[in-house]
Amino acid sequence: MQRDLNAMSATEYDLVIVGGGITGASTAWDAALRGLKVALLEKDDFAHATTSGSSKLVHGGLRYLVNGELKLVRESLRERRIWENVAPHMVHPLPFVIPTYGWGMKGPFVLGIGLALYDLLSYDRNWLSDDDKKLPGFRRLSKGKALDMVPSLRREGLTGAMVYYDCQMHAPERLCLECIEGAVEYGADVANYAEVTGFTTEAAFGRGVKVTGVTVADAVTGETHTIRGKVVVNAAGPWADKTMAMADETPARQLIRSKGIHIITRDLSGDHALAIQSAIGGHFFVIPWRGHTIIGTTDTVFEDDPDKLGVTEKDIADFLRVVNDGLPGLNLKREDVIHFYAGIRPLVDTTPKEEEGSGKKDSYNASRAAEVYDHAPEEGIDGFISAIGGKWTTSRHLAEQVVDLALKKLGRQAKCETHCTPVYGGDMARLKTFIERAQRRFPHLAPDIVENLANFYGSRIDEVLATADEKPGEREALLKRLAPDNPVIGVQVVHAVRHEMAIHLDDVIFRRTGLGTLGNPGSALVKQVAELMGRELGWDETALANEMAGTLRLFETI
Repeated sequence: MQRDLNAMSATEYDLVIVGGGITGASTAWDAALRGLKVALLEKDDFAHATTSGSSKLVHGGLRYLVNGELKLVRESLRERRIWENVAPHMVHPLPFVIPTYGWGMKGPFVLGIGLALYDLLSYDRNWLSDDDKKLPGFRRLSKGKALDMVPSLRREGLTGAMVYYDCQMHAPERLCLECIEGAVEYGADVANYAEVTGFTTEAAFGRGVKVTGVTVADAVTGETHTIRGKVVVNAAGPWADKTMAMADETPARQLIRSKGIHIITRDLSGDHALAIQSAIGGHFFVIPWRGHTIIGTTDTVFEDDPDKLGVTEKDIADFLRVVNDGLPGLNLKREDVIHFYAGIRPLVDTTPKEEEGSGKKDSYNASRAAEVYDHAPEEGIDGFISAIGGKWTTSRHLAEQVVDLALKKLGRQAKCETHCTPVYGGDMARLKTFIERAQRRFPHLAPDIVENLANFYGSRIDEVLATADEKPGEREALLKRLAPDNPVIGVQVVHAVRHEMAIHLDDVIFRRTGLGTLGNPGSALVKQVAELMGRELGWDETALANEMAGTLRLFETI
């Protein structure tokens, strides 16, 4: 994967995609597989915003049943199974425990009906090639067993618990990147740090205009480029309405931006997740993840610029009160918080016209359904499609709908193949067997190093390790751990720079290796990564210091 905006500006594309999060990545992957000439442009790094700021779940959305969104739940459950099949190294089953209280709406009878419907809607959940990925149906636990499993539960009125299954991602940033790498493998051209600043247009026959491309500011060189495309797709996530406004000052679609923060603590729940209701703050999850626990998420309307998103000390304090209300036995304190992060959910604003301007925006109850919007019929802007809203789990299907519409506009036909094509690192049979065989193939590497490589790169391990042999004399140093207690090795950093478009230190620390996703790995390790990158990118002492300072600031509250 090589970045070349000069070459891109000399090419005419069928599809130009604005946004390198999971929606844009899935769209590029789908379109490239269908034979379209694709360009993807991202103003920051790939997967840097909402895509990486999630709860790491691939789930059906059990609570959407309460809103009667059966179609969305069914879509999500089908897509959950597809992700398990096409990304077996990234998407794994996860048991959830939900406590029941009393015998009313929060009791076992009502919840049992909901979970029975959830299982019914996921009738195809075990149509999988890896038996280890299969998901059992729900089951009930007695009060005693519930407390044995989760001693921190609120005891007043507790009548037991239910156990059901969903899935989680090992590293959503890498799964997004693998969709992009898959697109590149099939001919797509992509660039990060390439901000779309406007559209190029021409008069359309009859009325309105036709979008013919985009203008792009290259944050690396400072140059401006024009990238031409027959259809432009707006997949900018929380920035989607701002992107629409570049084409029409009063776009026909608006977003509600919902801010969700997460905190990361020591391991609190073993191998099962908890779905907990708080009387003062709605529901939240307690999720085991890579030996730690993610607790999230909040859900509040965010009306500031998405570029200003961050986590404040007040955010953390307020959320800890909610968590301790829902699970009083935890008694979590600020010092228990190892790391934190925030994301913005871009929700389609369905506020009735008569309520606009009344301040009645509701992000918690807003639908997570997506919309594929053609700007031609209402706004007279042809060649422009926006993918709005949606959620991580359904991003692949959203992309399928976008590409279907793009093909219609292009007068072409081709069937979607992303539901049955492994992502860039997903071409394997049983994950457990793949890891065991990889550990035997690479006896010179410690088992935990090989397992980490398999989790992050899947079937592409050999490509990463081959980077260590690209220059004479590097191999021994690059195959060493970066830290004694960490499975990440130096070649992963170098591979990220040479082959995965990592440009800044935080690209590698957060989105290529996962070194920083569990909290600050320490200044010494950050410096070691910076020095490896600096040798590749020609950083002087000032650049290296700036990159380190900027990355370390990301572990602080705003």
